Amino acid sequence: MTTHTFEGDAAPTIPGADPDTRKPRIALPAGSCDCHAHLFGPQDQYPYEANRRYTPPDASMADYLRMLGVLGVERAVLVQPSVYGTDNSMMLDAMRTTQFPLRGIAVIDDDISDTELASMHEAGVRGLRLNLRAKGSASPEDVAPRVAQRIAPLGWHLQLRINPQDLANAEALVDKLPVPVVVDHFGAVEVAEGVEGKTFQTILGLARRGRCFIKLSAPMRMSRHELPYPDVLPFVHALVDAAPGQLLWGTDWPHTNIAQGMPNDGDLCDLLAQWIPDVAIRQQVLVDNPARVYGF
Repeated sequence: MTTHTFEGDAAPTIPGADPDTRKPRIALPAGSCDCHAHLFGPQDQYPYEANRRYTPPDASMADYLRMLGVLGVERAVLVQPSVYGTDNSMMLDAMRTTQFPLRGIAVIDDDISDTELASMHEAGVRGLRLNLRAKGSASPEDVAPRVAQRIAPLGWHLQLRINPQDLANAEALVDKLPVPVVVDHFGAVEVAEGVEGKTFQTILGLARRGRCFIKLSAPMRMSRHELPYPDVLPFVHALVDAAPGQLLWGTDWPHTNIAQGMPNDGDLCDLLAQWIPDVAIRQQVLVDNPARVYGF
């Protein structure tokens, strides 16, 4: 596990989430789950890695639960952010000290013990995140099979943050892994490639075959427009038509490192009315699929 020494609070280099969450116009079904969010700080208790790409403002569990309460979300999945490296303490402490139904996605070192993995499982961890977009990161072929073998007995999955071209190249590998795979943020597809592009067609194929779950999250990271991100809509509809049983939804709160304006989470929630107009499918994506993937 990476350990960090606190050297004083560093000023944030990115903005925080909009604190005034607007109540959505749509009502979410009971048991809805936010499948992608991060927590940060305080720095004196949970210091960041020295070589991090950004310094976020504090984003506490209290702030997060307040936002979820306005949206009507009743379950959530915390994802270990890159600024903490493989020190999962902040996420694990949050999961162990709140009664809110939480699951976690951790980041680990190669030398982690089976005992540590079992302790994470008891806390609610249900997957490992591989950030394969980081500078100097290993190829999927090098790391994914080895990690998958470690977590298969726990019933966990691999969550991939991967360059879209690498995902297309790794299609055969994903088919052979002994664990499910979850892909962040639509697979980071370039909208200019279009729905018929190689990368997105790979994602559709993996989803149809039941090999990947795709997160409908962070459209602002993909879109060339401000909210409601109209150029993302064809990709959402193609996924919903092809494999609704393989889709998950997440807020990506508190929206780190985005190029567009900071969205209000109530507005992001209301995109679901256009993204998934069928109420039964919305129930599947928001409630049933997360329950299956994360064991709620």
